[in-house]
This record gives sequence, C-alpha cells and structure tokens, in this order.
Amino acid sequence: QVQLVESGGGLVQAGGSLRLSCAASGRTFSSYAMGWFRLPPGKEREFVTAISGSGRTPYYADSVKGRFTISRDNAKNTVYLQMNSLKPEDTAVYYCAAGYVISYLNSDYEYWGQGTQVTVSS
Repeated sequence: QVQLVESGGGLVQAGGSLRLSCAASGRTFSSYAMGWFRLPPGKEREFVTAISGSGRTPYYADSVKGRFTISRDNAKNTVYLQMNSLKPEDTAVYYCAAGYVISYLNSDYEYWGQGTQVTVSS
C-alpha cells in the first residue's frame, strides 16, 4: 500500500513557475514508476509526465515538453514536478500516481494522491 500526498499548488500568473511535490509512504518507493496527471476544468484527466523508478526514463506529454520537468528523490520518497512558463491552459487539479510500469495511461497506476489545484491567470 502506498499513500501519496501532493503539495505546492496555487495561483500563479502566466509565465510564472510552480514546483509540485508528491510525498509517498512506504519503503519500496524506488520500485514504483511515478506519474503526474491533471484534470482541467470541464475535461477528462490527462497525462502530463512520468518517470521510472530509477529516475532515468522521463516521458512528457507534448503540451508540456520543454516547460515541465519531473524528477524524484528516492531517499526522500518524493517526486517533483517543476513547471515553468505556465500558461492559462495548464490550469487543472494535478495528481501524482504510483504504478508498477511507466505509462501514460490512468489505468496503469495503482495509487493516487488527492490532487492539488494549480491556477494560471492570464
């Protein structure tokens, strides 16, 4: 069982930056691939980025490539999402998720956090 808690969301102006954190419980954090997904208002949840347990294989959605960076610190059981050059269309509830395989599919992740709101004003 893994419990995930996101933090770091908030309100930011377009062009600004935010750093989200996701703290995980449990002693086997490094064995999980970690993903970030987001739920924009009025839309379905979508893939943002994911990283392997070792941290060597990040994947990004085209919409965030070059602006967002995922990283993890296995010693701290934490995964991060650095978001730069934010746009109003990045406004969403952001969720972290843990799974046994790195994937862009919601269904491949076993555990989910409660989400953190990110609002980007124009």
